[in-house]
Amino acid sequence: MPLHDAARGFERAPDAYDRGRPEYPPAALALLVRALGLRPGTRLLDLGAGTGKFSRLAAGSGAAVFAVEPADAMIRRAAGLPGIFPVRAVAEEVPFPDCAFAAAAAASAFHWFDGARALREIHRVLRPDGRLALLWNLRDDAVEWVARLSQIVNRREGGAPRARKGEWRAAFDAAPGLFDPLEEAHLRHVHVLSPAAAVDRVASISFVAAMPEGERAAVLAEVRALLASHPDTAGRDEIALPYLTDVHVYGRR
Repeated sequence: MPLHDAARGFERAPDAYDRGRPEYPPAALALLVRALGLRPGTRLLDLGAGTGKFSRLAAGSGAAVFAVEPADAMIRRAAGLPGIFPVRAVAEEVPFPDCAFAAAAAASAFHWFDGARALREIHRVLRPDGRLALLWNLRDDAVEWVARLSQIVNRREGGAPRARKGEWRAAFDAAPGLFDPLEEAHLRHVHVLSPAAAVDRVASISFVAAMPEGERAAVLAEVRALLASHPDTAGRDEIALPYLTDVHVYGRR
């Protein structure tokens, strides 16, 4: 299945992605370990695994994590990590037999999928008692300087899929009768990073990474100017970038 044009930016920015993207907070991981039943011997399908940020955390539970990712530059980062088995594929066509997994997850990824097709495929490869978790780290725009950062980004998004729009929810209406909502949580956490890493955070956004070099440089220059001038960030060696982590857990029907 072809990648969305904006998603091709991920191929250009694996280093920036690793440096700038936050981890998932311990409370979210603890919730998912419990809700998905992650333990030694559990087989977890991590869809849209990227560079393996969530895969690494999930593998810490002892689960065997099959990290599915279509972008070669991203999935290479997960190769050789303990408990993680990289698979180059897309969520809509996973190369596994029926009922192969106890659990599946998509971390900051489901909004990129053809949601209805992905749900049907996830339903196929999960056991009858399987669980699905969707989670996202979203910048907390209630903080003024973060809202200004988001304004810089959002006016360039075009038609790129964005989790903040909530359009991913329509997939469950388009593929009814497959999953029931079981649990939902919204957790606050803070990513402490350098100003350079904060710029990397923006550089790792798919449609920014996919821009022509001059346009991309202009966006990053605007971000640097914000960080250098705003009283909450100017002159600091470290910046506290607040996030909301949304977690949604579903049970397979």
